[in-house]
Amino acid sequence: MAASRPGSSVDVMSTMHLLDPAPFGRVLPAMVTPMTSDGRIDYDAASRLATHLVAQGADGLVVNGTTGESPVTHMEEKVELVRVVKAAVDVPVISGAGSNDTVHTIRMTELTQDAGADAVLIVAPYYSRPSQEGIFRHYQAVNDATDKPIIIYDVPGRTGVHIQLETYRRLARLEHVKAVKDATGDIAGAVRKRIETGLIWYSGDDGLFLPFLSVGAVGIISVIAHVAAAPMRRLADAFDVGDIHEAQALSVRLAPLVEALNGNGFQAVMAKAALKVAGELDTTTMRLPNVGPTQAEFDRAREGMREAGLL
Repeated sequence: MAASRPGSSVDVMSTMHLLDPAPFGRVLPAMVTPMTSDGRIDYDAASRLATHLVAQGADGLVVNGTTGESPVTHMEEKVELVRVVKAAVDVPVISGAGSNDTVHTIRMTELTQDAGADAVLIVAPYYSRPSQEGIFRHYQAVNDATDKPIIIYDVPGRTGVHIQLETYRRLARLEHVKAVKDATGDIAGAVRKRIETGLIWYSGDDGLFLPFLSVGAVGIISVIAHVAAAPMRRLADAFDVGDIHEAQALSVRLAPLVEALNGNGFQAVMAKAALKVAGELDTTTMRLPNVGPTQAEFDRAREGMREAGLL
């Protein structure tokens, strides 16, 4: 290939960068919590899995999230999981610490940050459906109790509450609120929220990774990254240098996997199924009310991985 001329389109593409820096990582698996056959957390397996995910291209990890079965793991388990994963990898480790009880959220935040979490992921208070003032005060109380960055997790499909633009403006003025995991599906709304707040934006939806990059997101907190971190990094890298066609091609390639692991709504189950298919997880035990994957779900994961070129 001939050398590019200064100022040529190839030269511009090689030097331009469309993506802002991603201080918490660009591709972050929302890591499953490995368990033994009797339902105890397998910390050795968690350490191995964290190391594997980073080796595959993840440059940040989220533990104690929904995909990590956080609703059914206990405080001491969450804290130990942070310690174990933080000791295993040298990328940012973010811990879920959210609850619909503000006092409990504060306690989880304090303990997980003391265990080494680089940031905390705080979901909007769920089920009780507080007012916008209640949502703001919830985050304000957490802000006052931490010295680590806070990532807002906005997922109205699970919480039953929508964080409004004016609330985002107020939250952005809190000292430790730094970023958002946006699982609203509202790409148009994300543009204004991001620009008016200056917060760092992450896609919280595998299927919207590329569209969110196009409106200023810096990365993704992902389910499919358990088995697809490498092509997801390539997608982000291609977009960053302006190779939109390559980014689109990778997005299309990953679409069957997105549908396979997310389409039935059981992301934690399907992530464990995919890791088992990939040979990276010995057992797929889960705590009730989640039930470990059936043969049909293993088959679904395998077919999605095959169609995405990962098997």
